Formats: sequence, structure tokens, C-alpha cells
Amino acid sequence: MPVRMRLQRHGKKGNPFYHIVIADGRAPRDGKFIEKIGTYNPITIPADITINVDKAVKWLNNGAQPSDTVKAILSYKGVLYRNHLLKGIAKGALTQEQADVKFNEWVAAKEAKINDAKLAKKLAGKDDIKTRLEAEAKVNEAKAAAIAEKRAKAIAAQKAETEAEVVEEAPTTEENAESTAE
Repeated sequence: MPVRMRLQRHGKKGNPFYHIVIADGRAPRDGKFIEKIGTYNPITIPADITINVDKAVKWLNNGAQPSDTVKAILSYKGVLYRNHLLKGIAKGALTQEQADVKFNEWVAAKEAKINDAKLAKKLAGKDDIKTRLEAEAKVNEAKAAAIAEKRAKAIAAQKAETEAEVVEEAPTTEENAESTAE
């Protein structure tokens, strides 16, 4: 009976959520499973993964074959590294304390890297918003300047019209002479 470590889909359409399960390879994707060892939410950034490392290592040692996606998840969370260290202990290359120290250092480095990525993404988002606001302010200033220029031209044209009307209405000296002669 081939045992597989795979994802079991839950959630609704367009919003997937997965359980990481140990199941018979012949069972349907969302069917019966032997044991649930974790969850995976790909919607969050970065993806939210919780997994019981000890159970996953136990099942790997018992011969469970992970699917490609689960293998990537196990590698990301350090389960495969932990399994590698345990094999080194079994061969006598490492002691349990050395393996624990190496694994804890790896976990700390991984968490620092993830936190740095989260912070960089957050800062990039703030910088992006700031640049968008600055660009929008420049566009608004350009529009305001164009409107002001248009209004100034309209006012100048209106003044020119009123001056022309005043000049036309004002009698010339010849007209004044004719009106006084009568």
C-alpha cells in the first residue's frame, strides 16, 4: 500500500486552503486520510504554513512519498533538513546536540530571512504609495496650471472685448463736431 504525503483541498472557490495529510496513494484527493500533519494557506503573503515537524519526519522515515508541492513545503519548513540531520545521527556523524544546534540555527536564519522579506514588501508598498501620491500631485498641479492659464486667457479676451465695445461706443471727434454743429 503506497503511502503519500499530499495536499487535501478545502476552502471555497477562488480561496483555497489545504490540509497536509498522509493518505493511501489510491484514495481520492479529498477522501480518506491516515493522519493530518499540517495546513497550508497559499492566499496569504507569504504563504501561511503550519506543520508538525516530528510527525512529518516520522512518516518520511516510514516511507511516505511526498508529492512535489508537499516536498517543496517540507523543504521550506526545514523538515527535509531535519530528516537529513537525523540520518547523520544514525550514522554517527553527528550527536543529537549538534544536530539540534544546526537545525535551530537554520530555523533562526530562515525566520530572519522571511521577516526581512515581509518588511521589505511592506516598505516597498509604502514607497509605491508615496510615489503614486507624488505623481498624482504633479498631475493635479499641471491640470490646475492649465485651468488657470485658460481662465487668464478668457479674462484677457473678455477685457479686450469690453475695451473694444467701449471704444466703439465712444464718439469720435468728428462725430462730436457734427453733433455739436446741429
